[in-house]
Amino acid sequence: MIKFVTEIVVAATCLAFASYADAEDQYAKAQDTTVKAIDNEAPAAEKISLANGKKNWIIVDGVTRDDKTLTFAEVHIDGNGWLVMHPFEGGKPNGDKYVAASYVQSGNNNNVEIKVHKGVEAGDMFIVMLHRDVNQNKVLDFVFTSDTGVMDEAVFEGSTMVAHVVSAP
Repeated sequence: MIKFVTEIVVAATCLAFASYADAEDQYAKAQDTTVKAIDNEAPAAEKISLANGKKNWIIVDGVTRDDKTLTFAEVHIDGNGWLVMHPFEGGKPNGDKYVAASYVQSGNNNNVEIKVHKGVEAGDMFIVMLHRDVNQNKVLDFVFTSDTGVMDEAVFEGSTMVAHVVSAP
């Protein structure tokens, strides 16, 4: 049953990533911290939205950039995990790879820096989201366990994936 639920959540996550029409439209929607819910045939995950939750959040207002490093004023996670950045490619987010990750401890984390090794320019679009450190080894296990799922899973609160579309300053 757990594997089935995990596969549904992973499938819904992929549908959320795949549904973006273009980067500019999604950035505008992200400014309200809401993205139109996505209909999904899976009964356990009928609608997925990208936003902050009650126990997990990423403050994206006031993100700063110093060369290759973005700094987020506050990240809160219920359990240890990762702040992860997925790139946009061809105007759409690519959840199959990530360009940066920063470990965050359970609770409030202030001034979280995340270095984009390939570099980042003003206006570059990303999905920034939380992933759980499932095995608590402080290593981002972005290893696919199915066609769409990775070991250190995305953080959800109900049908809300704790994630945002951001544009680098």
